[in-house]
Amino acid sequence: MDINHQRAVDRYVGVPVCWLLSGVNRLISNDPDGVAPKKIVVILLSEMGSLVLAHPMFMRLKQQYPEASLHVLMFAKNREVLDLMGIVPRVNVITLDDSGFKSLVRDSIKAIFTLRRLKIDAAIDCELFARISSIFSYLSGASYRVGFHRHTQEGLYRGNFINRAVTYNPYRHLTQQFLSLAAALDSDTTPANKLLPEPYTGKTPVLEFPDEELLQTTKDLHNFFPPIKDKKLVLIYPSGGILPIRAWPLKHYCQLAQTLLDEGYAVGVIGLKGDRAIAQQVVEFCKNPACVNLAGYTKSVRHLLAVFHRASLLVTNDGGPGQFAALTPKLPTIIFFGPETPALYKSLGDNSYCFYRGLPCSPCLTAYNHRSSPCDGDNQCLKQISAEQVLAKAREMLATKQAGGVAA
Repeated sequence: MDINHQRAVDRYVGVPVCWLLSGVNRLISNDPDGVAPKKIVVILLSEMGSLVLAHPMFMRLKQQYPEASLHVLMFAKNREVLDLMGIVPRVNVITLDDSGFKSLVRDSIKAIFTLRRLKIDAAIDCELFARISSIFSYLSGASYRVGFHRHTQEGLYRGNFINRAVTYNPYRHLTQQFLSLAAALDSDTTPANKLLPEPYTGKTPVLEFPDEELLQTTKDLHNFFPPIKDKKLVLIYPSGGILPIRAWPLKHYCQLAQTLLDEGYAVGVIGLKGDRAIAQQVVEFCKNPACVNLAGYTKSVRHLLAVFHRASLLVTNDGGPGQFAALTPKLPTIIFFGPETPALYKSLGDNSYCFYRGLPCSPCLTAYNHRSSPCDGDNQCLKQISAEQVLAKAREMLATKQAGGVAA
């Protein structure tokens, strides 16, 4: 299902189901008994990049409840990132196929039966006001139900059966909010977790690749695209994915790519198979053999991360690639924000730079509007970031990488 169908199902099916379950919960209470949870399920259905931001929360849960088994409920299309990070055993991952309504209903029923068979006693709903995830938390049978709640705000209705209700705070980075969800399991305040979580001192995991795999990836890349072989490679991601309004203007990407090519760099345009057309527009504009269309070339997230090792810089819209870059060592990354804000979604990597104008209407994609922007498509928040500004920062980060330092 596309994002509009997902929103429709969440609204027209989710609201009455949440209302019904709230009534059931008032009649048949299932409150925690104070015993530490032994089986915890984390419900995280959103984009793959959020899994990287949630990594500290998973580590905190393992620290708080070392004897508990940790499970994850997620969309099947996002599973690879979780498996790459090695957060939970593969057998503890429950997936949903959201490609169509029938497949989603079928897998949802299976997932509920699986969760109840496992006797899950704590469900942590990481979604920002999605109703389907809150429904899963209740139907899992868990007595501890943690999730974001609107409280007195006019946010989206999710029922009244979350008994560890955390205030969604759009002024705190999402990683910190995920940590608050973990802390809420032990909280008995209203709203849950009025104390600051202990500072997280861990690092985002850097995925280790065998040298042979990286060498083979580079060899294959050069065989497919010989003109880039002896040049430093800059990767760009011009697609907005499921939310095109997040995309920096294509003409700016074209201008950036053309200038970098003129300065002797190779440019690879990355993306999914469905992004080949937009990537080809950049290639055709530049008319340079060192500008290559890599959209659909990488067969998996792991393959993409291996290609990242060959690159000297990544320039990307807000989305998965910017978060994935944090999993690779020392890849300088420029990320564009506007419809969403780095205050919430900044990469956890040490080597990224965010462009963000912060206009009066920005950010316009929020948890309160189901990420449905009121913008007419004229995304000035991104259009006002000039190619010259980005080029200057790109040159700076490329020079810093060449000198062996870390870009600020």
